[in-house]
Amino acid sequence: MRVLTLNPGSSSLKSSLVVDGTPVGWAATSLDDAHDAARQALDRWSTVDTVAIRFVHGGSRTGPVRLTPDVVDALEKLSPFAPLHQPQAVRLARQVFRSRPGLPVIASFDTAFHSQLPEEASRYALPREWTTQGRLRRYGFHGLSCRHAARRVTTLLGVEEPRLLCCHLGAGVSVTAIRGDRSIDTSMGFTPLEGPAMATRSGSVDPGLVLHVMRTAPMSVEAMEDVLYHRSGLAGMSGTDGDLRAVLAREAAGDPDAMSAVAVYLHRIRREIGAMMASLDRIDAVVFTGGVTEHQPELIARLSARLGVFGIAVDPARCLGDGDRVISPDGTPVTVFAVATGEDAELARDAEALLSVEHV
Repeated sequence: MRVLTLNPGSSSLKSSLVVDGTPVGWAATSLDDAHDAARQALDRWSTVDTVAIRFVHGGSRTGPVRLTPDVVDALEKLSPFAPLHQPQAVRLARQVFRSRPGLPVIASFDTAFHSQLPEEASRYALPREWTTQGRLRRYGFHGLSCRHAARRVTTLLGVEEPRLLCCHLGAGVSVTAIRGDRSIDTSMGFTPLEGPAMATRSGSVDPGLVLHVMRTAPMSVEAMEDVLYHRSGLAGMSGTDGDLRAVLAREAAGDPDAMSAVAVYLHRIRREIGAMMASLDRIDAVVFTGGVTEHQPELIARLSARLGVFGIAVDPARCLGDGDRVISPDGTPVTVFAVATGEDAELARDAEALLSVEHV
């Protein structure tokens, strides 16, 4: 089966052609240039059997669905909970409907991987009259990346139901504890704001601080949302646009704001790694994935330098290699991997599985 995958991230749109489970073509587009991206991808790979789109938020959906205009309308209502991603996915789906009427369009959801989080990991300590309907809870994100990491570790490590941490490091950052093929705990919650500091997102902030600023500034909800999603994280701390390459360049030049931003960024990731380890009964592997792992491998060595207390160590030379690989030294108690994100393969897998069921 020939599957065109469309993966809107917070900083770019990735498109790929996957043929019988193997990616054979790939392209990336800036979100600024993505106004007609679906049509452009269909022009590039014109002969496809289906289109698979990554939706960050699926609400209560636990698996992929075939999209119709009504389903897309329902998914659009979730945009306030993932404003950097959801509107892009909705736009792409509608572009496909217009460009290729009748072509099956499948949605896969990052939240689906976390849909069976244990109650102690999914519930917020809020009044029960708020939470009894099950909507105000921790949803978790980066689910397709986590699922691929778990699949690869099972193959590479040869351990049945491995216990692992998936550290997805891109413009968005999350750490997820996984047992076998299930999410046990994760750093992102009701929205993709929770967790470590990110490129432009704040990560977890004391809600009392947010209330204080909104009272004293004063600041509207919309203005605060803009700050937390677009003007915080590495961008806010360093005075850049949040691109890690620019921040690291300023750090190397001795800029104190950039030095502090990188220190906070690394500290918050380490803290989440420690927190997620507490949710597992053992730790077999740590997987680093995402754009930072691919393009800034030397930062993985810096990040891991203070994780020895958990038995986690990496070999800086191995970090610089290519492909899915072990980057920990021989004989360490925890095997550390660098793995390609693999969201395109997971999208294609979901589309093929869903369509095969429909054709039975």
